Amino acid sequence: MTEDRITNLEIKLSFTEDLIEKLNETVYKQQQQIEFLYRELKAIKEQASSGGPGGGSLKDEIPPHY
Repeated sequence: MTEDRITNLEIKLSFTEDLIEKLNETVYKQQQQIEFLYRELKAIKEQASSGGPGGGSLKDEIPPHY
């Protein structure tokens, strides 16, 4: 009886360790994506503030029907 319980606990532990490893990989990938998106957003903000292509205020643009 005790040996079966220990075996079952070892099996559960093995699955739990595997799950934790997969979750860690997922968190790592998400962090990489967040950092990439942060850099992209920062570049877009810099481009907009420096008056680059597409920069300026929408109020300054004339709609095509005028």
